[in-house]
Amino acid sequence: WPMSFRNYGGIPMNLKSIRTSKRLSVPDLVKLSGVPRRTIQEVENRDDCRVSTAIKLADALGVSLEELCRDTKES
Repeated sequence: WPMSFRNYGGIPMNLKSIRTSKRLSVPDLVKLSGVPRRTIQEVENRDDCRVSTAIKLADALGVSLEELCRDTKES
């Protein structure tokens, strides 16, 4: 089975906040990342994604996996 962040403690994804801070729409991120729109929406709504998807999204947004997946509530 593909590895998922949810399988390892339900790490919160900061995708929507990062995407909106960069003034990107979901369609913009689809073009930049190659990740399907539905997948992006599911990640934003459920905080769940495969590691391979997280890497594509982080690369497209110009952030590290740590930034994408960091629990901002701990800060």
